Amino acid sequence: MRLEPRIAKTALIVLGVSLLAGGCASIKAHRGYLVDQALVDSIQAGIDNRQSVEKTLGRPTFMSQFGNRDWYYISQDTKTFAFGRPRTSDQTVLRVVFDAAGNVSAVERMGKEQVARIDPEGDTTPTLGRERSLIEDLFGNVGAVGAGGPGGAAPAGPGPNGS
Repeated sequence: MRLEPRIAKTALIVLGVSLLAGGCASIKAHRGYLVDQALVDSIQAGIDNRQSVEKTLGRPTFMSQFGNRDWYYISQDTKTFAFGRPRTSDQTVLRVVFDAAGNVSAVERMGKEQVARIDPEGDTTPTLGRERSLIEDLFGNVGAVGAGGPGGAAPAGPGPNGS
């Protein structure tokens, strides 16, 4: 049994397109704290303290370093397309604010709308000095320091500079 060339060609095109499309699927990932809404809702201002919050929600992602010792629980969902950078699809920041006595005074929830996207300008960082070519980078130090052999001598003496 022999396939017609037209049917074989169509089958190869369909197979090739399906293989290419399969490589373009996005990869979903979760980073950080797993938010359980029932546990978050159980934290109440004026009733809970640091110890009860830690027992309920666990250790925070990080604590503020200045002022009140607020606790932050950060959760982030990302999507990565083929050969691309991960993009944030959803983000939740849970902030538990404590008073001076260590009791919960507020529980705040912020989402992705609070995230600022910063795009750096340009691909290179300006530096002082001169521009060097690839050849200068590769061979720039040849014969510059500690060259022994013809014309150069090894340092004499116990110290690193021969003294």
